[in-house]
Amino acid sequence: MILHSISDFEHLWSAQIESTQKVFKHLTDKSLTQEFSPNLRTLGRLAWHITISIPETMERTGLKVAGPSPDEPVPASAKAIFIAYNQAAIGLLDEVKSKWDDATLEMVDDVFGQKWKRGKSLMALIHHEIHHRGEMIVLMRLAGLPVPGLYGPTREEWTKYGKEPPRV
Repeated sequence: MILHSISDFEHLWSAQIESTQKVFKHLTDKSLTQEFSPNLRTLGRLAWHITISIPETMERTGLKVAGPSPDEPVPASAKAIFIAYNQAAIGLLDEVKSKWDDATLEMVDDVFGQKWKRGKSLMALIHHEIHHRGEMIVLMRLAGLPVPGLYGPTREEWTKYGKEPPRV
């Protein structure tokens, strides 16, 4: 998908914020540091990566989004990560709406050594967040945490609808 307007971004990004908040709300302080493999990030590291990527990526487009810097350590508190994420995610939406217009989405920036239109940078950030949320959901299941339905009910949520969960 290509972003053609700030309104498109606002709609898509608002939905991403809501989905990421649903996932982050299920994290516990204990779950943040649980290791599953030496080759996998922890839930805390993934949640923090999502959070710090917002200001880090958008800085390359000239936006100054409030939020933690990439070198800040992962907080020990799930609530602290949730708060920092909200600050960065909502801050990005506010920055885009107040400083850019539809034509701005066509401007090109150097983003991590590549030339991207600003609309592509915003879409890359959205896809990046979706990707890492998916990783988090797998780890949440392994950690025994409840998993929220983002694009439909999860196995645990089927009973809310009076239905049998799908077969495993």
